[in-house]
Amino acid sequence: MAAAPGTRFRSGALCLCWQLLLTLMILVFSCDACKKVTLHLPYKLDAEKFVGRVNLKECFESANLIHSSDPDFQILEDGSVYTTNAILLSSEKRNFTISLFNTENREEKKILVLLEHQTKVPKQNHAKEKVLRRAKRRWAPIPCSMVENSLGPFPLFLQQVQSDTAQNYTIYYSISGPGVDREPKDLFSIDRDSGNLYCTQPVDREQYESFELVATATTPNGYNTEFPLPLLIKIEDENDNYPIFTEETYIFTIAEGSRIGSTVGQVFATDKDEPDTLHTRLKYSILQQLPASPTLFSMHPTKGVITTTSSQLDREVIDKYQLKIKVQDMDGQRFGLQTTASCIIQIEDVNDNLPIFTRTSYVTSVEENTVDVEIIRVSVEDKDLINTANWRANYTILKGNENGNFKIVTDPRTNDGVLYVVKPLNYEERQQVTLQIGVVNEAPYSKDFSSKSAMSTATVIVNVIDQDEGPECSPPVQTVRMKENAPVKTKINGYKAYDPETRSSDGISYKKINDPKGWFTVDENTGSIITFRSLDREVESIKNGVYNITILASDKSGKTCTGTLGIILEDVNDNGPLILKRTVIICKPVMSSAEIVAFDPDDVINGPPFSFSVESVPDSDTQRMWRVAKINDTAARLFYQNDPPFGTYAVSVRVEDKHGLSHITPLNVIVCDCITEDDCTSRVDPRTGGGVEVKLGKWAILAILLGIALLFCILFTLVCGTTGAAKKPKAIPEDVAQQNLIISNTEAPGDDKVCSVNGFTTHTVGCSAQGICGTMGSGVKNGGQETIEMVKGGHQTLEPCQGAGHHHTLELYKGGGQHTLDSCRGGVVEVDNCRCTYSEWHRFTQPRLGEKVQLCDQDDNHKHAQDYVVTYNYEGKGSVAGSVGCCSEHQEEDGLEFLDHLEPKFRTLAETCIRR
Repeated sequence: MAAAPGTRFRSGALCLCWQLLLTLMILVFSCDACKKVTLHLPYKLDAEKFVGRVNLKECFESANLIHSSDPDFQILEDGSVYTTNAILLSSEKRNFTISLFNTENREEKKILVLLEHQTKVPKQNHAKEKVLRRAKRRWAPIPCSMVENSLGPFPLFLQQVQSDTAQNYTIYYSISGPGVDREPKDLFSIDRDSGNLYCTQPVDREQYESFELVATATTPNGYNTEFPLPLLIKIEDENDNYPIFTEETYIFTIAEGSRIGSTVGQVFATDKDEPDTLHTRLKYSILQQLPASPTLFSMHPTKGVITTTSSQLDREVIDKYQLKIKVQDMDGQRFGLQTTASCIIQIEDVNDNLPIFTRTSYVTSVEENTVDVEIIRVSVEDKDLINTANWRANYTILKGNENGNFKIVTDPRTNDGVLYVVKPLNYEERQQVTLQIGVVNEAPYSKDFSSKSAMSTATVIVNVIDQDEGPECSPPVQTVRMKENAPVKTKINGYKAYDPETRSSDGISYKKINDPKGWFTVDENTGSIITFRSLDREVESIKNGVYNITILASDKSGKTCTGTLGIILEDVNDNGPLILKRTVIICKPVMSSAEIVAFDPDDVINGPPFSFSVESVPDSDTQRMWRVAKINDTAARLFYQNDPPFGTYAVSVRVEDKHGLSHITPLNVIVCDCITEDDCTSRVDPRTGGGVEVKLGKWAILAILLGIALLFCILFTLVCGTTGAAKKPKAIPEDVAQQNLIISNTEAPGDDKVCSVNGFTTHTVGCSAQGICGTMGSGVKNGGQETIEMVKGGHQTLEPCQGAGHHHTLELYKGGGQHTLDSCRGGVVEVDNCRCTYSEWHRFTQPRLGEKVQLCDQDDNHKHAQDYVVTYNYEGKGSVAGSVGCCSEHQEEDGLEFLDHLEPKFRTLAETCIRR
């Protein structure tokens, strides 16, 4: 039947899909697979030989993992292929695959490597990769060998060296190298004509494993017909060396009770024969064990490890074993060489034995009231090693020592437990004590038992022996109560002591040892106390209202005890409240009252709250001047009234307790002009605190001293300033002869030019080119300073002082004379000729200035003021300070620089002359 069209269409589509899928798989495979590589190999190839190189980068550059499908070949990162094992290449072709991986993106590519048998020998090249090369013709045999320690006969023929060129030429053979012309020399020789190689004597392989000789073939005329031929002569090993243990005697230690298979130790042996042969293949064994039974150890035949075969190692039975061990080469065969050694195994002690009391119960006795005495020793047995933590015992009192009367310690020499009494026993309380004692070792018990079963116990019965110990003062402090106002000869119960055996006070006598105030007597038979003097609870020596006396109690045998009787004095309200602070200070500027506090020596029940009041005094206005306001239960505030003056006042204040008992305290109240009370207590003036001596503190004294030092500094500065200008008189140049002194109360308007003229300050006001003379005026007080100006101009004027005006003195010293220039009352002095000489100016001004000075500052009686004109005498010729006269005559040849520094001197001189 013909297929439907739809069926044919579906079959054609399915076939097309399979073709596309097959094509895609081929493409993927072709992309993942790289070009195959063919390598040529000889028939036989040893391990670790170079085979060839594959270009890995060309196939997969980013590969970081290389894998070979054949374990006989190893691929390096540069593509080099090496053999890992010796291989034989059969007639069939061999191949393997190199897989290249990229672990980051998980991409993989493969290279197929084909191995073919090499039929032609490739030419030698100098590249790193070399394949096995077979010579075109061979003129020597393969490497030979000889057995060590050969018995000969010598010379011993080894092999023949022969060249093909000997068929056409006469060839001479020779050898060189170690064993011929180097140490050991003359061991090998060769026949020159035949090329036979001989050994001349036995060789020890342990000394020389092989010899590398070089053979040459030459013609009689010295021509080398062949390349030098390397000859390897290997010395074959002979089993001529015994295996030797590294130690003659091995010592090992293992703990007793160790598990089966526990390692005891390991032994080692060496053999000088050739490694990796039967001659050096060793086998260990145990030949003998002492003691022989039971067998507890075994030895690994190849490793030499000794292990236990039983868990019954017990140091307390046998503490040491000795083994005889053997090592044999040839893998332990009977013809192998062997050596023996000894091994000592010491059994280490563990705490596997408990200390056991030698007795389960002990009985002892001790007198009462004795301490620090040994009463008994208990002993134990322990099989563990003596003087170790496994043997030393720790004793503990488990029961019966609740009061701490006993202790038990270990005697380190004997390991016994020594029981001591450390707290006295009382026969009257306990006649017998039963103790349970346990013992353990210092080291923990090694076996897995409970702590209860790991302890041995014993019982110790201690009998207490009675003593005649005399009376007992118990308790040591007894108390009685008594009113403090009890009358004399009042009798109350006293201290009671007891006989500990009878618990009675009969037959005990009492005596007073200490009575601080002598207030009581003691009845000798009963111990009762009787008041001998009046009592006072408020005495300073009584603390908290308890008065203590000491009583001595004694029995008929003369034994005594001492006790204390505390007499509690019950308070009676017999003291009124007091004000302890009798002097009260009120700082009037800052306060109007002072606080007063009262104290009642009686008990609290007879004390506060207090009431305060000012007690009136006859013929006194105390209540009018003072009042009291309560602050709290024990304090009040004392106020003054009617603004009393400063001084001391006597004020009496009555303080009453809550039961109405009062006391009047006279107070000394000081009303003081102060800020704090300390200010008032340090003054003498009655206005400020009355009659207390003034005291200076260290800071006040320091301030005074600093003030004095500052005053001296000021005076020293003034003296230096007034004497600094007293230089040697210098003449005033004639070009300033036209100058004069004038009074200037204000500065001239306009721009002033300051220039130095012989130490004065010169102000040029409107100077012309013709050189107009200036005006010299007196100092003017301007802003607190006095200045003297020399002003150039066409007119000189000397203006006088009038009345109580400013007075200025200018002293001119010439030689030893004294001249005073003062601007005083008078007219105006005019000088017509501005170009006069200094001498003319001096003659003209000096008399007139003298008149002015005489008339200056006179009163109605034409008398000078006492402090107006001050005479400054010449200080003497050659004075270091010089003259204080600022207008002294100067020599023309001297400089004028000194006038730059005279202004302070003029100001000081003017201040001295002026009295406002």
